[in-house]
Formats: sequence, structure tokens, C-alpha cells
Amino acid sequence: MAKIVIVDDNIFLQKAIEEKLSFFEDLTCKFFANNGMDLLEKLEKNHNIDLILMDIEMPKMNGIEATCQIKTVYPHIKIIMLTAFDNDENIFKSIKAGADGYLLKEVNPQALHDGIIDTLAGGATMTPSIALKTLKLFRNPLVLENKTDAEIIQLTAREIEVLDQLSKGLQYHKIADNLILSVGTIRKHVENIYKKLQVHNKLEAIQKAKDNNIL
Repeated sequence: MAKIVIVDDNIFLQKAIEEKLSFFEDLTCKFFANNGMDLLEKLEKNHNIDLILMDIEMPKMNGIEATCQIKTVYPHIKIIMLTAFDNDENIFKSIKAGADGYLLKEVNPQALHDGIIDTLAGGATMTPSIALKTLKLFRNPLVLENKTDAEIIQLTAREIEVLDQLSKGLQYHKIADNLILSVGTIRKHVENIYKKLQVHNKLEAIQKAKDNNIL
């Protein structure tokens, strides 16, 4: 029976992935981890694991950083990136970090099972759309090497609107009026923006957004 670990910062998604695995008697989920750092700590206690299903966007340590470290310390463990993001930068960095496969979270239980079994047998499972992107990336890898962090920063359209208004010097209550939202919602958007941009204040956020051509 293959021993699987699920890594995701969303506990509901952890359970949803576990439920997909539960259809198959040849797979068992040994434990969950909430981020890369949490995973590394748990692997120190138990690295008798066959395969990790790894999210990418996580706090403290993302899935790409974790993959790189795990492949150095525990090279026997297979890793499939299981993520909602299919942008070129994530795919390229995941493969460079040593990921053995790349699937989107929308994958159905049977396809997930088949991908795990294929990867454990030495294959490289990929969602079809990812496989096509990967081929294109390896035909033109130098372009990716020179890209900025713009593609890694996943701001929503609404977050960009809020950031644009902040850059004009507007206060939260005015932005709330303009976007027909509550002040509390604006605060939450700003909190998410800071987190995604990895900054601590409005000026840093605006500067980083401009540097990465978001504004």
C-alpha cells in the first residue's frame, strides 16, 4: 500500500483530497501538513513515505521551496505538485526543484490515483494542459529565466483595483465607497495584498506592484 502525505494550507482541501484517495485500497494517507515547514518537521519524525501531494501557494514555506529541500534530504520520496495554479513560472520552478509530476486540484479521483501509481513506477504524471505547457517551456527556457516575479504574484482583479486606489492616496472608507464594499472587506483585501506581495506597508506594496508591472 502506497503511503501518501497531503500538504495544503486549507484544511477543507486536505480533506477533499483525502476523500479522493479513500476510493482506493492501495493508497493510504499517513498525515497532513499545513505548509512546507510543517512538512519538513513531520518528515524528521517519519520519512517512511512513498509520495507527497504538494500544494504550491502556502505560508511560511511554499511547495516549491519544500520540494527542493525534500529532494535533497529524502530523494526516495516522490512529489506531485497538486495545485490550482498552472502558470508557466510555477510549472518551470516546480520541475527545476525536482517535482515528479504536476496535477491540477480539479483532477478526478481515478486520474489522481492513476497519476500516483504512474509516478511511483517512475513516470511523470501531468494534467494534459500542463504537459503541453511544459513542452513549450523546455523549447524556450531562457525566456523564463529572465522573467520577473510578476507571474508568481497572483493578485485578483479586485485586489489590483484596491491597490490602484491605495496608490492614489485614498483612505479605506473612500475606497469602500468607490468599490461599493465595506471597510472591513477593504481591510481584508489589503491584508491579502500585503501577504501575496510579501510586504508590510502601503508604500512597499505600491512600489513592488509597480516594479512588477501590476500597476
